[in-house]
Amino acid sequence: MQKLTTILSTVLLATASTAVFAQAHNVSAGYQKPTDPLVIENLEQWQDMKFGLFMHWGTYSQWGIVESWSLCPEDEGWTQRKPEHGATYNEYVKNYENLQTTFNPTDFNPQKWADAAKAAGMKYVVFTTKHHDGFAMFDTKQSDYKITSSKTPFSTNPKANVTKEIFNTFRNDGFKIGAYFSKPDWHTDYYWWRYFPPKDRNVNYDPQKHPDRWQKFKDYTYNQINELTSEYGKVDILWLDGGWVRPFKTIDQSVDWQRTIKVEQDIDMDRIGNMARKNQPGIIVVDRTVPGSWENYVTPEQAIPEHPLDIPWESCITMGDSFSYVPNDNYKPTKKIVETLIKIISRGGNYLLNIAPGPNGDYDKAAYDRLHELAAWMKINQNAVYATRTIAPYHQGDYYYTRSKDSKIVNVFHLSEGDAYEQPNEYVFHVPDNFKVKKITILGHKGRVNWSQHDNQITLRSPSTRFSYATAIQLLSK
Repeated sequence: MQKLTTILSTVLLATASTAVFAQAHNVSAGYQKPTDPLVIENLEQWQDMKFGLFMHWGTYSQWGIVESWSLCPEDEGWTQRKPEHGATYNEYVKNYENLQTTFNPTDFNPQKWADAAKAAGMKYVVFTTKHHDGFAMFDTKQSDYKITSSKTPFSTNPKANVTKEIFNTFRNDGFKIGAYFSKPDWHTDYYWWRYFPPKDRNVNYDPQKHPDRWQKFKDYTYNQINELTSEYGKVDILWLDGGWVRPFKTIDQSVDWQRTIKVEQDIDMDRIGNMARKNQPGIIVVDRTVPGSWENYVTPEQAIPEHPLDIPWESCITMGDSFSYVPNDNYKPTKKIVETLIKIISRGGNYLLNIAPGPNGDYDKAAYDRLHELAAWMKINQNAVYATRTIAPYHQGDYYYTRSKDSKIVNVFHLSEGDAYEQPNEYVFHVPDNFKVKKITILGHKGRVNWSQHDNQITLRSPSTRFSYATAIQLLSK
């Protein structure tokens, strides 16, 4: 991930302005709505899905460390290196890259993941085909630093091309398929040229002084994305990370990390995006934090905007504390995950929940436990989640609102503070303006619902049915 300091320190943001949201969350302002009808259609379908699975996985899982970032010579909390992995920077890099020779996740079974994710209500998947460290989790022809290399023990496994296996498995189960791909590549000599030491996350030479080398990097990136979008079946989302690889003119000087970009890093997104659209008509392209026609939705990281946005957006948030696998990670309670989902959809976004496989090729049991508990809640409440849109008042007190796309149904979710859900004796909430209530149901309750209305306020007696995590109330219009 991009490890954007302001995002990590900001969980909720009190602003109704997209521009202010963009500045504080380090996502770009000036959203450009797509004009391609197939992209618009795909984006609409994606917005209906609401809930997706993110997976960060690579050789770094063997050390149980943050993905890629320990290679970056910046003194940040997420770039720290453990002395036992190398006393000097160069020794550390050598040992990190040598993880390729021991990576053997023999418990890898993508069907197990797909079954659990589908039951939990997830509708799309985004998988890290290549992170900043440059290790390809697919069978690229551009590099031998890949999971299918003979240097990697897992290469002899019939499922060695894990990207293909994941995409095929999840696609067969009805998921939209997203390919995460890092534009910067800290392994290739075309980005971090070994003639110079790396200085920070950026390219370590001036592309304008060495245009031939930069052209090779552009071609290298183009060719890998061409492989992903032409050899791996239908791909619905190209999710590009590493926003410091961008045209210099797009730098936002109000954003700290963007001010560290000192040289031109234009990778020619028109060439890449048009190729991807030729290979995959209608593909959503997410060029994170780079304003323009190739950022089809914006991606706040580990954060939720407090107010609705009028542009497509997705919060990518970890189930544990880390995007990558960490032994004994602190997994969020299911109640917290449900509450996060409700808050996100009430503000018009999608929830991309990250679960990191371990070095053995599987999730921790705690992750499966959360997915199993989510499945029970989603089975009951899914009609209030999918294919919904925002409606004022959006959020009042403990109540959060969504509506059906035809505006005939308003969903009112009740949440409560604390570790366990506390169901009130009465639900008291306001009806959206100009919505005439004909009938009220509570999802998961089969009996009669006792309610009354005074002006635009509903009072509803709590039924004998007990609910977990949150209550979903549906108002049907006259």
